[in-house]
Amino acid sequence: MNKRIGFIGCGQMGQAMIQGMIDAGLVKARDIAATALSDETIDFVTDEYGINISNENKRVARESDLLFLAVKPYVYQGVVQEIKDEVPEDTVVVTIAAGITLDAMKEAFGRNVKVIRSMPNTPSLVGAGMSVLCPNDFVTKEELAEVMEVFESFGEAEIVEEKLMDAVPAVSGSSPAFIYMLIEAMADTAVQQGFPRDKAYKMVSQSVQGAAQMVKETGRHPGELKDAVCTPGGTTIAGVTKLEEAGFRNAIIQGMTACTEKSKALSEGKK
Repeated sequence: MNKRIGFIGCGQMGQAMIQGMIDAGLVKARDIAATALSDETIDFVTDEYGINISNENKRVARESDLLFLAVKPYVYQGVVQEIKDEVPEDTVVVTIAAGITLDAMKEAFGRNVKVIRSMPNTPSLVGAGMSVLCPNDFVTKEELAEVMEVFESFGEAEIVEEKLMDAVPAVSGSSPAFIYMLIEAMADTAVQQGFPRDKAYKMVSQSVQGAAQMVKETGRHPGELKDAVCTPGGTTIAGVTKLEEAGFRNAIIQGMTACTEKSKALSEGKK
């Protein structure tokens, strides 16, 4: 890709995306510039990824063809106020934080800007990300395709209407944290039952990965796949029954609902 890519902010999510792009061979490290507040982060990112990183937000904004705003939602207003006069008209700005609407970005810039609202997730670091994008009316089809290519370099990507964006954190943006909790709980139980921890993590994580792959590749309903494992009177149905008694599914639904409600609150400017 013959584009200059910039990141304002270079935390965990920004680093995951940068690593994914470089590993996929989509862009070279020399074509990526980023900013960070702390000298510690600047030193780490320089050593780890070999990109050009500094604390010069205005310079990166001015020199980027694709500009990712990889900062926390509560600092977006301040960052945009700092860089809004530096961003060229043909630059595509990509937000990657929950609750930052397309209208909010237009208002913050005070002019028409090419903006794509997105929500990636941290598995992007290992090329297994799931990203969701929503462009405004000023982004061309060609520009959207280019940005999709960036996100697909470290996983899969989908385009949705903006009305669905507040539900994306629960579905894919934040949900890896829920899966990590599941893996941790299952591995802890395996350790309790005598397995070494490294083997427990390997067995459980591979089982989670395999189950997800079964859903994706077979196209079968998850309930059908679950039933296929449940031998009458067997161990699996005993476990499933206990999980149902403990409210397993309801807990997941409540967690995802809380995640979506928080995203909506952020969109409305609430804390």
